[in-house]
Amino acid sequence: MLSKEQILELLQPLQEPQLGQSLTELGWIRDIMVKEHHVALSMVTLENRPEDATALTDAARNLLSQHGVKDVHIRTRVASEHDRQSLNMGQVEQEQDQDEVLVKGHAAGLDGHELLSPESGVRFIAVASGKGGVGKSTVTVNLAAALARQGKKVGLIDADIYGFSVPDMMGIEEYPVVEDGVIQPVERFGVKVMSMGFFIRENNPVIWRGPMLGRMLRQFFTDVQWGELDYMLLDLPPGTGDVALDVHQMLPQSKEIIVTTPHATAAFVAARAGAMAIQTEHELLGVVENMAYYECGKCGEKEYVFGRGGGGRLAESLHTVLLAQIPLGAPDNHPSEPDFSPSVYKAETTIGAIYDEVAKSMESKFE
Repeated sequence: MLSKEQILELLQPLQEPQLGQSLTELGWIRDIMVKEHHVALSMVTLENRPEDATALTDAARNLLSQHGVKDVHIRTRVASEHDRQSLNMGQVEQEQDQDEVLVKGHAAGLDGHELLSPESGVRFIAVASGKGGVGKSTVTVNLAAALARQGKKVGLIDADIYGFSVPDMMGIEEYPVVEDGVIQPVERFGVKVMSMGFFIRENNPVIWRGPMLGRMLRQFFTDVQWGELDYMLLDLPPGTGDVALDVHQMLPQSKEIIVTTPHATAAFVAARAGAMAIQTEHELLGVVENMAYYECGKCGEKEYVFGRGGGGRLAESLHTVLLAQIPLGAPDNHPSEPDFSPSVYKAETTIGAIYDEVAKSMESKFE
């Protein structure tokens, strides 16, 4: 089975039609996924020309088939504004896989202390909830994926150290590697991910006291080669415990999203997480009401399984906005797909489009 590095090397001859430069060198071959005899990847092109996308896709399949890869799934998309700006500034990064260090210019990466500094320019978003089971992690991974689809450079820390779930939700099967004493995050759907789940085998429980949790969380910042980031999302544990407090102390510049369901009790408990953000002077970006309703696939009628209005009332009590109402659902992702993930909605789905709208609203909230 070919490694990701070998795939990038094999595809080195592919050139972006308008630029005449190698897609590999531009960092425009992304999201490489190798699973048994299947390979999935994304290719970026400068212009929306179907004939160029077809030619590149055919050439890539031909190059890979010569080395025994018969089942290849290729997605093509047009370069985002961020891709174009990076190209114009001459700062295009080699967006390679988790076991390669970014080496060009500032992309060599902020060290941990710079990352934590308010001057880093990284936009931190902590996603919190009052209780478990409201879909906080689902909201986090889908918002991260939506930001990445817009061309943003996104990191995600699974700070729910006791209840880590992000690797499984995103369909991540790899583990971080260490190069020159620095941990390389795993990349999936254009999002760089770190989680306690990478270091625990066979789903064993984490039996740690508060100070140990704080040290692990700080290590996720200081000992990981994140490269250049626009956004860093943190999936906080539910409630207002030690880890949430550590995040508030480490990142006074972080902003926060509160996740709840429409149920009155869930919203009541979520208010505590919102109150903690306010007390620690963390600006609230808004409330996401998850599991807001169930929409009948045949008749389109909405059923409010968990009641109505909890998210709106919570937003009002916290003097913030209701960012979105996410319906009950599950991604229609088949396990046989090379880019399968149990919890990430595709852009063309109704729920994926809702997350894209939330992601687009983030830009104005950091101005």
